Amino acid sequence: MAKEELSAWEKVEIARNPKRKTSLDYVDKIFDEFIELHGDRNCKDDKAIVCGLGRIGNQNYTIIAEQKGRTTKENIERNFGMPNPESYRKAIRFMKQAEKFKRPVVTFIDTKGAYPGIEAEEKGQGEAIAKSMFEMARLKVPIISVVIGEGSSGGALAIGVANKVLMLENAIYSILSPEGYASILWKDASRCKEAAEKMKLTAEDLYNFGVIEKIIK
Repeated sequence: MAKEELSAWEKVEIARNPKRKTSLDYVDKIFDEFIELHGDRNCKDDKAIVCGLGRIGNQNYTIIAEQKGRTTKENIERNFGMPNPESYRKAIRFMKQAEKFKRPVVTFIDTKGAYPGIEAEEKGQGEAIAKSMFEMARLKVPIISVVIGEGSSGGALAIGVANKVLMLENAIYSILSPEGYASILWKDASRCKEAAEKMKLTAEDLYNFGVIEKIIK
């Protein structure tokens, strides 16, 4: 008997599952060694994005990864995986370092979106996202981006301008959340399941549109 196809909303729920592996879980399994680096050299170290150096065999990489927490304490520390401007400026700092030392960049995308708080806006959230996309577009080293869970809004796209974009089979990638889409389009967030179907946010949809290069089973 063939496996029943999951609906778009079911994939949204899987992508959001708090027991799903985080970026650092994948980094730990994929790379032989990882050293985390901190700070944007301007304001502070925002922990919603983790940056560092990874190694597989003799090849070194720069890693930029959106990181959610497991517990309430971890999620507060990681700002629930929603980056502030400092995170994107930290990412830009290490992208440029990667270019200087000719290291490929690997990004892991998993966020509900960039943090929408007043302080983040005062610090230039929109400019930081745009600057990150601009720098990625002209970076002279290869970039691979992997959507491992939620890939929502500018929070995801800010580290998703890559030579190759991959998605896990049950990840999602979209302009905003289904709840946000339903609120804007129909003024009714409860229609999020219907919105998920219309948004074409699954890995299969995005592969068919040519937005991503590969689906990872």
